[in-house]
Amino acid sequence: MAKKSDYFGLSWIVSLILAIIPVTSWVCGFVTRFMEGKIVAGIIRLVFGFTIVWILDLIFMILNKSICRLLNI
Repeated sequence: MAKKSDYFGLSWIVSLILAIIPVTSWVCGFVTRFMEGKIVAGIIRLVFGFTIVWILDLIFMILNKSICRLLNI
């Protein structure tokens, strides 16, 4: 099975660059959640994307090399 990567299957470094920029992190975050079928997580990302979710994404992306996937709803 292929490793699940972040932001549309892009490499880690490209996903990190996209996560650093707030607007692209917000857009890529809610689009990927909706594509994964996680509607509630996508709505939360849409509403709170520029606040704590953005900071969590940066921390998880740097430390775990994966964006924050806390909600499996």
